[in-house]
Amino acid sequence: MSNSIADIRRDYSLRSLLESDVAANPYEQFGKWWSEAINSEVDEVNAMTLATATPDGIPSARIVLLKGYDRNGFVFFTNYNSQKGQDIAANPKACLLFFWKELERQVRIDGNIEKISAAESEEYFQSRPVGSRIGAWCSPQSAVIEDRSVIEKNIAHYEAKFSNQPVPRPEHWGGYIVKPTAIEFWQGRSSRLHDRLRYSLTAESWKIERLAP
Repeated sequence: MSNSIADIRRDYSLRSLLESDVAANPYEQFGKWWSEAINSEVDEVNAMTLATATPDGIPSARIVLLKGYDRNGFVFFTNYNSQKGQDIAANPKACLLFFWKELERQVRIDGNIEKISAAESEEYFQSRPVGSRIGAWCSPQSAVIEDRSVIEKNIAHYEAKFSNQPVPRPEHWGGYIVKPTAIEFWQGRSSRLHDRLRYSLTAESWKIERLAP
């Protein structure tokens, strides 16, 4: 192991996370941390890792952007034909992970995932910049292509096709919602003895447990 890599470390000491500090409901707790992240000007605050897996357990992860949340779950948008879309169709379980390094915090969300309604996807799609709407048509996401010219030719084609009309939402593009079964709040602490509080959904309510760091 390279010593120059192994020696990279940072001690976390900004805050603590105690049971007495948190809300009884994880959505309220997420809202509190979200507001603090916004107010702290966390860079790319809505960037989150999305992990999916194939039916035979092969995992895949990538960064996507949170576009909304409420007590129903956490929403993002993508190409339904992409690798993530194929994984979700076959195995509708997912994990989201936020890492807000400026606050020395992580939030991990495990849950079930499903498509949102076509109307909700349509509303968001039409709010996007024109270039992004064109882009949704141009890329056969996750497919192997010969070179960049494939995308550039598609851009020219769809720009011409939709030059005098609103860009419609392609059927292969839309939103998903992750409906949590567990949400873990992680606060960095000194000497890697981090605070970890997990909310688990039960038949009656949410159960809060402390996890060892």
